[in-house]
Amino acid sequence: MKDSDHILVIDDDPEIRSLLSSYLQDSGYRVTSAADGKGMWKALAAGQPDLIVLDLMLPDEDGLALCRSLRAGEHAELPVIMLTARGEDVDRILGLEMGADDYLPKPFNPRELLARIKGVLRRVRALPSNLREEAPRRRLHFAGWTLDTVARELLSPEGVVVPLSGAEYRLLQVFVQHPNKVLSRDQLMDLTRGREAMPFDRSIDVQVSRLRNCLHDDAREPAIIKTVRSEGYVLAVPVEGE
Repeated sequence: MKDSDHILVIDDDPEIRSLLSSYLQDSGYRVTSAADGKGMWKALAAGQPDLIVLDLMLPDEDGLALCRSLRAGEHAELPVIMLTARGEDVDRILGLEMGADDYLPKPFNPRELLARIKGVLRRVRALPSNLREEAPRRRLHFAGWTLDTVARELLSPEGVVVPLSGAEYRLLQVFVQHPNKVLSRDQLMDLTRGREAMPFDRSIDVQVSRLRNCLHDDAREPAIIKTVRSEGYVLAVPVEGE
């Protein structure tokens, strides 16, 4: 982490703003805070932060709408961690669908938020900007298959739901968001788990093998997820989003 990393905290609770500002500043970050969407846009006009911590429930425009607006404009690549007092899966999925990079329900320990901030910044910086997805898309179609990022389902060419584990889903999501881009094992590990691969860690290879099985992609001559010797893996088919 650089001492100059700048965090923008948006929350209408003054106690939370004060607590997070003090804690993050003590942890070496520069912090700006605001109570609502208007304050967020004003802060962004004054300078681009490295990450936004955004509350879901705000007095003017809610966090989902603000996140969607960020992703549609000049701040499309700005990392966002969403906070909410509601912990239901539908809220988490909606937040991620609107483009949030991570999601933390209240109440939370500030140390956990700090870990999430470090993890998101590390993942964002793991890939060059040209490998980052420009805008969230609900359905991604490739080689006859469809990944629904809201329902978190993989549909076969025949329209049958194919069960995926959480790790398999995250890995496939990374591949379809970056088609025809060679991704190293370290990049895949960091993007799916928020950490770098340890020496001799072959878990990504195991997950790729399982994912190929789900996609009926022949491991001996794969047509969808190909191995690039000494470099990593690539989703070698076009992807269309809607």
